[in-house]
Amino acid sequence: MTLTLAPWWLLALAIPVLLTGEYLLRRVPLFGRYNIPVPVIGGLVASLIVLGLRVSGVAEISFDTRVVASWWTWLVTPEIEWVDRPAKGVNLPFLLGFFTCIGLNATWRVVRQGSWQLPLFLGLATVLAVTQNAIGVGLAKLLGESPLLGLICGSVSLTGGHGTALGFAHTLEQAGYPAAATVGAAAATFGLVFGSLIGGPVATRLIRKHGLKSSARGESAQAQAEAEAGLWTTFRGLCGFGRKAVLHLLLLAAVIKVGAWVSWALQGAGVVFPAYMGAMIVGVILRNALDFSGREWIDSRVVDTIGALLLGVFLAMAMTSLNLVELAGSAGPMLVILFAQVAFIALFTTWVTYRFMGRDYDAAVMAGGHCGFGLGATPNAVANMDSLVRRYGPAPRAYIVVPAVGAMLIDFTNALNITWYLNLLK
Repeated sequence: MTLTLAPWWLLALAIPVLLTGEYLLRRVPLFGRYNIPVPVIGGLVASLIVLGLRVSGVAEISFDTRVVASWWTWLVTPEIEWVDRPAKGVNLPFLLGFFTCIGLNATWRVVRQGSWQLPLFLGLATVLAVTQNAIGVGLAKLLGESPLLGLICGSVSLTGGHGTALGFAHTLEQAGYPAAATVGAAAATFGLVFGSLIGGPVATRLIRKHGLKSSARGESAQAQAEAEAGLWTTFRGLCGFGRKAVLHLLLLAAVIKVGAWVSWALQGAGVVFPAYMGAMIVGVILRNALDFSGREWIDSRVVDTIGALLLGVFLAMAMTSLNLVELAGSAGPMLVILFAQVAFIALFTTWVTYRFMGRDYDAAVMAGGHCGFGLGATPNAVANMDSLVRRYGPAPRAYIVVPAVGAMLIDFTNALNITWYLNLLK
């Protein structure tokens, strides 16, 4: 039996998936000890169930992830595109909302604290991407495979993610690797899973080994309470803000809408950015304009609570829709390269990222985040950091530096890196 479920199933399953993740986090000490994000735990359980049903021959279940419903896509689409009923990811509003929350909390005071670290972290991320390609190409040659396989299993699909893997697929096919799109998608999926699984353990080990503490120690107890609270308590906390929560949600929706037009304008100008960049930029500008004018209308506590809920739902949907069959059917040489990449990034973030970023608590959280987007994507990086700060306390610099580099800046240097390797391998 073959079933392709409508994208609304992902939305309907998001809450059960999150609750399952919370239950397992409390019941399995290993998950709690190493701060594995709740959406990752629950999403992987759902993905493994789907994989088990397929392997056993009971049913082949897949999810359609895109919708054309006008009422759902309006908020994230400028009207000039919306009238044509474009297909959008069903979880896109949650992704844009989450990154808008990051923008709304990016005050100049915090940005100024982390400004000097932005180019440094970008440099480290670029070094990682270059080394990923060197490892991939080198291992592919040792295994008697095409060096292009190593490139695909390097920064193309790991630091780059699904977008870069599919974006370079045609070029790689022309270069002589016809299965570039399929292998790239499988490698990127592998990265999403393991980027979420190793980020928490890497950072947790650093924090415990070096006895690191958050600089905002007064908030640590509150962060610990939030970590234990769970989805429903977080939701009740948002409702507890009352009228203020409603106003912030309306503001969030307005920023997302304006951001959709900004993203459309950037793309029209030939600038390639992730879909959420426009809303994030508008959020940063609005927050700092209000702060500089002396109007403290935006409450960071409310924004944090909304962002936590949106990130949880987005990641639960994304992890549930993962096609683990692509990983189950991956060739041996590909898996050898990918597991070598996982081991390398764990060492790199421990010995390089942590040390160069200051050897403090924020640096440890950045190391966990670097695992997330160095193997997967920026939302996974933030989820890794979120699980850490909820237990150990705030890391404000990490929340400025990691999303800025992972969501935007690394795409430029990684594209140059991949292009250089492609020319080298001709």
